[in-house]
Amino acid sequence: MLQNIGIPGLILVLIIALIIFGPSKLPEIGRAFGSTLREFKKSTRDLVTDDTNIETSNKKNN
Repeated sequence: MLQNIGIPGLILVLIIALIIFGPSKLPEIGRAFGSTLREFKKSTRDLVTDDTNIETSNKKNN
């Protein structure tokens, strides 16, 4: 779905966000989105690492 936006669509979305939220709120929203994305990536990485550790320990026990 997001693959079809392209550069003009992305610019349009940014302009609309600037109009709605204003220039003072936009950096704050960006930081909040960035920290949320960072936390999601960290949680995903932890889950994958835990699964890998469980599989490794199961192979050693067999």
